[in-house]
Amino acid sequence: MSSLSKRSNAVFSPVLLIVLVLSACGQSEEHTTPPPTEPYQAWFTAMASHCGNAYAGGLTTMPPGDDMITFDDHLVVHFRECSDDVLKVPFHIQTVADGQWDRSRTWIITRHDDGLELRHDHRKPNGSHDEVTMYGGFQYGVNEAGVQIFQSVPRTEETGIFRGWRLEVDPGVRYTYGTVRGDDWSWRIDFDLTEPIDPPPAPWGHE
Repeated sequence: MSSLSKRSNAVFSPVLLIVLVLSACGQSEEHTTPPPTEPYQAWFTAMASHCGNAYAGGLTTMPPGDDMITFDDHLVVHFRECSDDVLKVPFHIQTVADGQWDRSRTWIITRHDDGLELRHDHRKPNGSHDEVTMYGGFQYGVNEAGVQIFQSVPRTEETGIFRGWRLEVDPGVRYTYGTVRGDDWSWRIDFDLTEPIDPPPAPWGHE
């Protein structure tokens, strides 16, 4: 080998090594870049950010002639139990008429690999399950970081009109729960997330 060839190798080999190292680093970064966050994942994270806190709310919309909840009742949501994939959120109602608390309802939101599921855990005062409980549905249609829609398949099939639930969250500002019929709210409850309140007792059956 000529002295010129030897000198050429001495000059270019380190340069080639640097190029290979940089190329490898670029490939490594490309493979470790996380995929974009799905809107339902961001929504679940926004809800979970309030874990441990309770907030006051009030009725905003109700169907005509239905007084299951009134505009005067005191309503409280408590982000009580949280894990990586399950949120248990009790909903407490104090009826103004008699001052009694109804602690029968807990919303259960489960995160699956392909979306969210909403269930309604209803209990009697002794903690046993109500005759109608664990109804709900899976995420359907709207899938936004601030809004999730859940379909009730039985109610939709019964009426031929979309029926389900709409849940909205604006972290630190507002949480909204309600039922929808077609594109319209039938029930709607808004909670003020700007000011936490003292947490209520455990809901029935979850002590």
